[in-house]
Amino acid sequence: MANILIVDDEPRIRELIREHLQHGGFACEEATDGSAALAQLSKGGFDLVILDIMMPFMDGMTCLREMRARKIATPVIMLTARGEEYDKLAGLESGADDYVVKPFSPRELVARVRAVLSRTMPKGGAGAETLSFDRLVINTASHSVRVDGQEVSLTPKEFDLLVFLASNRGLALSREKILQKVWNYDYFGEDRTVDTHVKMLRSHLGPCRDYIATVWGIGYKFDPDAKR
Repeated sequence: MANILIVDDEPRIRELIREHLQHGGFACEEATDGSAALAQLSKGGFDLVILDIMMPFMDGMTCLREMRARKIATPVIMLTARGEEYDKLAGLESGADDYVVKPFSPRELVARVRAVLSRTMPKGGAGAETLSFDRLVINTASHSVRVDGQEVSLTPKEFDLLVFLASNRGLALSREKILQKVWNYDYFGEDRTVDTHVKMLRSHLGPCRDYIATVWGIGYKFDPDAKR
């Protein structure tokens, strides 16, 4: 059973989310602000965080940035009351996996929780695979990435994006297809969402950043053998 941390300063919102998640078979814990959330997350044991942006003491964006700075890679779904493009992009650039705009449908939120968990929770059984490309090694079993032997820290969404691109080596992939496959549901996103994640992923890959090539007018292609 997945354990989810709900972080919101409004008791009624926390209660609404908790009731629907528990009905869907999830375990839930709660925090009233970003500082309390960080204290709970430091102990581990959470599979996903639902994090409101507008909170006192420590807001959600600050909490998210601090999580990633502390190497806490737990997936995050952001809640925002505004729905402005700045909030969405700032959250994605800070390491969020998804966002939901208030007021939201509890059923939609639960569906998005399931979609994120389906990509990020470890799966048992055989089929583990290592993708090796010269200086870059991707281990899909341990969710680890190494560049020149050094481990690279990626968010769950960045890892999913890298695996999808690498698994389709040499193929030009449209932004729309990347959204559909990496986000794993009918995502109401924008091309810029993909561009933002590719930019962040490239920055993490350092000397292997050029493995992800831009295909103008289409999208992106994973091409580690291209002459540059």
